[in-house]
Amino acid sequence: MKPNLLDRRKFITLTGAGSAAFATGSLKYFIPEKYLQSKPKPSTNIADALKVPRTSSSMPGMLPGKVVRVLNKKSVINDLPVETEAYKMLKTSMLMLTGGKSLNSAWRMFVRPGEKIGLKVNPVAGALLSTSHAVVKSVVKQLTESGIDNKDIIIWDRRDMELKDVGFTPENYPGIKITGTEMKDENGSFYDKDGKLYGERNIDRDWFFWADVESEYDSETMPYMVNTGKYSYYSKIVTQEVDKIINIPILKNAGSSVTNAMKNLAFGSVSNTGRLHTDLWNETCAYVCAFAPVRDKVVLNITDGLRGCFNGGPAANPQFICNYYTLMVSSDPVATDRVAYDIIAEKRIAAGLLKTPNPDSLTFLKMAAELELGVFEKNKIELKTIELT
Repeated sequence: MKPNLLDRRKFITLTGAGSAAFATGSLKYFIPEKYLQSKPKPSTNIADALKVPRTSSSMPGMLPGKVVRVLNKKSVINDLPVETEAYKMLKTSMLMLTGGKSLNSAWRMFVRPGEKIGLKVNPVAGALLSTSHAVVKSVVKQLTESGIDNKDIIIWDRRDMELKDVGFTPENYPGIKITGTEMKDENGSFYDKDGKLYGERNIDRDWFFWADVESEYDSETMPYMVNTGKYSYYSKIVTQEVDKIINIPILKNAGSSVTNAMKNLAFGSVSNTGRLHTDLWNETCAYVCAFAPVRDKVVLNITDGLRGCFNGGPAANPQFICNYYTLMVSSDPVATDRVAYDIIAEKRIAAGLLKTPNPDSLTFLKMAAELELGVFEKNKIELKTIELT
């Protein structure tokens, strides 16, 4: 008998990403480390990642430490993102980031015709707090205007069914492949006729993040993990299907920290992540991005901050969803997250949820910077901000 399937909301709660835990900051990895009882961290295979030589496109990319933020109060009307305004914001960002004289030349700095371009979106919190179609369609339009064929664009995330739930469908994106690592068939089952998870076909056992920690999953949780044990395998989407990745996260909090560029990549690219949400949350965000399939393919990070949240994240709690009217673009995911944190911290301070910014919550960014994945120090980040009228 096939196990009962688990809906997304129940899964989020079971795996420790429930709104109550994040809102209160009760999860261990969001408590500043100085308040935690010291204990050895589980071993990992991060040394294996460092053995693979870096390339010219390795993180932090072509423009380390450089972040462009564009504000536009017209980008959200009645809590709905506006595609025409998002397009303008993206165009302004790309030209300012690159110094290009044309939009075509700006995009051609990062992608070229014939390459398979993966757009890593984030639909995990549902339609209320998903990467917006206004931003994704603007990215697609500018890519095609720059000579990238629709057939070479792939919109992806970990869960195929969540992509469909929020409207990433062939009807909305004709000619573009939309796929996830974990998926169901037309009958709503995660399992094929032989009882094997479809997700098992979609992981690459040659590439993995190993950590000396494991969890047992029940029959409901297992389809969302793909495998048990101490290995988190990279998706074939990352290792085999795409040549370049454009990361399109949402401006969200996670307790007192931020879940944006690094988290979107790390937890979206590998299997068996339930075991990584406590003792190794920081390490996972940094270490998974340090392996070549992610490190060498992510060329741009485009933060969708038209709408986001400042509390209760990364789940969608309507009372904490807000309009940031913001789009950020950078080749550097670490610098992107450092700027994103300040935006969210400012909102949390204004709401009385935080007294002062808390750098203790940014351990994963410090780790990533030590791995040369980006720039963490604020005084070394070149932030350019422009407001459209």
